[in-house]
Amino acid sequence: MSGRRGNWAGNITYGAARFHRPGSVEELCELVAGSRAVRALGTRHSFNEIADCPGGDAVSLDGLPGAPELDPARGTVTVGAGTRYGELSRWLHGEGHALRNLGSLPHISVAGACATATHGSGDANGNLATAVAAVELVTADGELVTLSREKDGDRFAGAAVALGALGVVTRLTLDVVPAFEVRQYVYENLPWESLEEHFDEITSAAYSVSLFTGWRGRVIDQVWVKRRAGDSGVWEPTPRWLGAVAATADLHPLPGMPAVNCTAQLGVPGPWYDRLPHFRLDFTPSSGEELQSEYLLPRRHALAALRALDGIRDVVASVLQVSEIRTVAADDLWLSPAYREDVVGVHFTWKKNWPAVRRVLGVVEEALEPFEARPHWGKLFTTPTGMVRSRYARLGDFRELAVEYDPAGKFRNPFVDDLLFGGEHRG
Repeated sequence: MSGRRGNWAGNITYGAARFHRPGSVEELCELVAGSRAVRALGTRHSFNEIADCPGGDAVSLDGLPGAPELDPARGTVTVGAGTRYGELSRWLHGEGHALRNLGSLPHISVAGACATATHGSGDANGNLATAVAAVELVTADGELVTLSREKDGDRFAGAAVALGALGVVTRLTLDVVPAFEVRQYVYENLPWESLEEHFDEITSAAYSVSLFTGWRGRVIDQVWVKRRAGDSGVWEPTPRWLGAVAATADLHPLPGMPAVNCTAQLGVPGPWYDRLPHFRLDFTPSSGEELQSEYLLPRRHALAALRALDGIRDVVASVLQVSEIRTVAADDLWLSPAYREDVVGVHFTWKKNWPAVRRVLGVVEEALEPFEARPHWGKLFTTPTGMVRSRYARLGDFRELAVEYDPAGKFRNPFVDDLLFGGEHRG
C-alpha cells in the first residue's frame, strides 16, 4: 500500500512494518489469519496511536468492495467499512433516505468513526455508532463473523464501539430514516450569563446545536443552530436570541477564516448531508495544522465543568484555535462515553505544538477531573489510563468479549493494550 505513513494531522508516524490494501474480503481474511499483529486504518483522522500497529501489518479498507445496499423494508443500508460518510450520504439522499446524524466533517470513514464513538450534536441524537444494526468483521483466525443488534443483543452492544480490538471490520449495516432538509442559523456573541441561565433551552432549540468559543472572554463566539425544515417548536429564528445576534453572512467557526468551505447558513434549506456537518463534502481537508482533544462528561455536570474551564480560560486560549461544545444522547454501547447517560462534549482544536498542548491538557484534565470526564478514544489526552478504565462500567465484559474473538491479542497494539487491558500480557 503506497501513500502516507502517518495520520491526517502529521503528528503520528505509524510504526507498522507492512502496509496492505486488500482488494477483496478473501484476501483480507488470508492476511489476518497469517499475521501476528494487525490493525485497520480508516481515514487516519485519529490524533493518537489508536490505529498504529508497531512492527505488524497495517491494513487499509478502502480497496474492499463497498457499494451500499439499501433495505427499505428493514430501514437499513449496508456499506463497506472504508466508505466515507460523505459518499454514503449523497447516495442515500438520492434514494430518498438519510442517516439520523453526521459528524462535523463528512470525510471520515464509517468504520473508523463508529469504532471510536465519534459523534455529531443534538440532545436527542446518539453518537454515530448508535446507528449500527450489524457489523461484519474478520476475527483473529481469519473467519468472517457477523454480529447484529437483532440476534446478539447485549453482546452486540460490546461490538459497535470496539476500538478495533475484536477484528477488522469489513461491512456495517446502519439504520436509515426518510431524507429530510435542514435550515442552519448562526448567532454571534452569546453572553456567558445566557449560557448559564438557559443552557438546556439553547441545546434543545433545534435538531442539532453547536457552541463555539475561543475561551478568550466570558462569551460564546458562535452558536450554530441546525433545524429540520418544517419542524415546529418553541424556538423560532429571530434577529436577537438570548443576547446573541444573528449572523448576516456565512461564518467559519474560526474567526477571520473564510466560510467558503462551510455548509450554507442564513436559514437556506438544504439536504441533511449538506447541513448537519459544519464543512462541505466537496471541501478536501489538508493535512491540517492542528491537534485535537475532546472530553465527554455527564450532562448533569455540564455547567459546573464549563465554569471550571472558564476559570482557566487564559491557559486554554494560549494554545487554542477553537473549542466546540456539543450534546450527545445516552446509549447502551459498552465503550461509548454516553453509556446510559446523556453527555456534553467539550472539543478543543489546538495549535500544532504538542509540548505546549501537553502542558495545557494537564491543566484541563485537572479542572475536569471532578466531573467524570472521559476523553474521546481517537484524540489526544494525558488522563491516566487507569482513570479512563474506571469510568466504563462494562469494560470487564468487553475484555471478555475481546479475548473470545482474539485470544492472543492480535488486534491489540500498545495503545489499546494499555488503555483497555492495563498492559496485561496478551494470550
